[in-house]
Amino acid sequence: MSESMNRKQRRLARKEGRLDTAGFLKVADKFIELANRENQNVQATDLHQAFLYASARYSAFVGNTILEVENHEVFVQDMVKQYTEMLRQHLADPNLAGEGE
Repeated sequence: MSESMNRKQRRLARKEGRLDTAGFLKVADKFIELANRENQNVQATDLHQAFLYASARYSAFVGNTILEVENHEVFVQDMVKQYTEMLRQHLADPNLAGEGE
C-alpha cells in the first residue's frame, strides 16, 4: 500500500491485486461492516475474540504459505508491532470514543 503512487501506478497495482490506500480502507471497511452486522446477534466481546482469532489464523496462513517466513518469531513480533500501532491510533481517535463502529 502506497500513498505516493500516481493514477497509472494505482490502476496497475489494482490490476495486479495490490491495494493503494483507498483500496486498503475499502477492504477494511468491509470487515467492519461485517462486524457491525454480526454484532446485531453476537456480543461485541465474543465478536472481538472471533475477529482476533480469524486475523491470527489468516496471518499465519500468509506467513507460512505466501511469505514462507523461516523465522516465525520475527514474523510474530512484526505482526504484534503493527497491531499495537494500529490499536493505539484507533484508541486515540476521538471519532471512536464511546461509539460503536
